[in-house]
Amino acid sequence: MSATIIDGKAVAATLRQDIAARVAGLDFRPGLRVVRVGQDPASGVYVRNKDKAAKEVGFDSATIALPEDTTEDALLAEVARLNADPAVDGILVQLPLPPQIRADRVIAAVAPEKDVDGFHPLNAGRLASGQPGLVPCTPKGVMHLLKAAGAALPGARAVVLGRSNIVGRPMAQLLLAADCTVTIVHSRTRDLPAECRRAEILVAAVGRPEMVRGDWVAEGATVIDVGINRRADGRLVGDVAFAEVAAHCGAITPVPGGVGPMTIACLLENTLDAALARRG
Repeated sequence: MSATIIDGKAVAATLRQDIAARVAGLDFRPGLRVVRVGQDPASGVYVRNKDKAAKEVGFDSATIALPEDTTEDALLAEVARLNADPAVDGILVQLPLPPQIRADRVIAAVAPEKDVDGFHPLNAGRLASGQPGLVPCTPKGVMHLLKAAGAALPGARAVVLGRSNIVGRPMAQLLLAADCTVTIVHSRTRDLPAECRRAEILVAAVGRPEMVRGDWVAEGATVIDVGINRRADGRLVGDVAFAEVAAHCGAITPVPGGVGPMTIACLLENTLDAALARRG
């Protein structure tokens, strides 16, 4: 293995320490509320980790747990209550939601200035048009990792594998804003391996275990693996075949311990930014 391993745990820890120091100098506590509907086990673990991290940096954080049979109208009423609460700076509605609730309606109901997930259409539009706004946490975390890895972004050929509204599309916008030359590729792309080999920076966010093989990646490329998938044997793997790719790329994130820790750290960063913006 010749690649530099990009340690997401270390980068996230540094960011959390910086946030805690900034919060300690404030005369208020930023308020974060996470709304969880139902008992999805994976969501439960993630929400607990968010709440723990938020409290560790000094936030006023709480989780609002609603039953599985909560109606869409009831959830929208809860979001409206949080929108109106002056003590709340950030609102995050944990996805996925039960089938009786339309996620797009709920996302659009969150006040854009409290949308710390960065999913509201207004924030998505601001990102696409180069205006300041709250940015989705995972792509924002990837940008922190690229900076920590010393990646030279201006002019770099960047390929984003995946086109979701949560990662792929905002990731491409952030790389474009950093002056990269950006290509989005996906399942319908012709000769997908050849397109990936063109990348100096490759961000894999497609949700298919170990899809990106060693011969898909150029020598010396920086590879960011956003995927997290559980194999039948219980192993957690990314969208990248780690050992194959690490043998010749320049730098790579591991799974776990790469992008994952950055998502929560950037949620905290978004909440602090939202709190400061609301207070001028």
